[in-house]
Amino acid sequence: MSAQPDATRKQHYEAAKLAKRLRHQVGQAIADFNMIEEGDKVMVCLSGGKDSYTLLDVLLSLQAKAPVRFELVAVNLDQKQPGFPAHVLPEYLTARAVPFHIIEQDTYSTVTRVIPEGKTMCSLCSRLRRGALYQWAAANGISKIALGHHRDDILGTFFLNLFYQAQLKAMPPKLRSDDGRHVVIRPLAYCRESDIAEYARERQFPIIPCNLCGSQENLQRKAVRRMMEDWEKTQPGRAENIFRALGSVQPSQLADRNLFDFATLGAREGVARADAHEWLAGAPDES
Repeated sequence: MSAQPDATRKQHYEAAKLAKRLRHQVGQAIADFNMIEEGDKVMVCLSGGKDSYTLLDVLLSLQAKAPVRFELVAVNLDQKQPGFPAHVLPEYLTARAVPFHIIEQDTYSTVTRVIPEGKTMCSLCSRLRRGALYQWAAANGISKIALGHHRDDILGTFFLNLFYQAQLKAMPPKLRSDDGRHVVIRPLAYCRESDIAEYARERQFPIIPCNLCGSQENLQRKAVRRMMEDWEKTQPGRAENIFRALGSVQPSQLADRNLFDFATLGAREGVARADAHEWLAGAPDES
């Protein structure tokens, strides 16, 4: 008897288990942060990469049995870079019967004109893309904007800010835009990138690579990614613990005076407080 049927059954079992795990993690994130409410019109930003395909696919699977009714509309920004296969997403979304809109805006020319050759284009590209998506959302009654950032994106951003900006800051699962007009959600916040990559392979999504800049990444982000990949091999569970720590912050155990009133802690009533200038003025001369 051939072992092939057993191997196929095992593959199907593992694929089903992975799909169930992703649905559970996305559902948990939505519930924990109240990402989607009754009557929401959710714009899923679809780039053609594995993350945004997975986001849309999982939200579609949850929509049928969700405890609230909500709409989904997939939106892609065609940045007019040479060779972009503009037919792929419309064909995929039409086949899936998903409402969609393609925004056509030549950000490619702007980015390549402004950024010197060899420099990282991602920052300017992201700002232009975000502006176009926000503008469309405002004009079309969108109540939530869903992005495909996952757990490893959030952790990577945390380490970049920690190592290179001296800030304890990451990407929150849910936020309000700077102008206060939009609510951005990241339903994949609890999902590992490796699981998403495997799911995308199983589902055979028609992936469109980001070739605007040759898929370039800055050296800092590459270093952080290598560090996290090494942890996954040598210290499994470390990244998960750090991610959980982002949701268990204790301001009194850190040193941010804007979050915790250290100055009045233990201070005696009626005692005048000397400022830094007075303390430093009395310090010994170090010259």
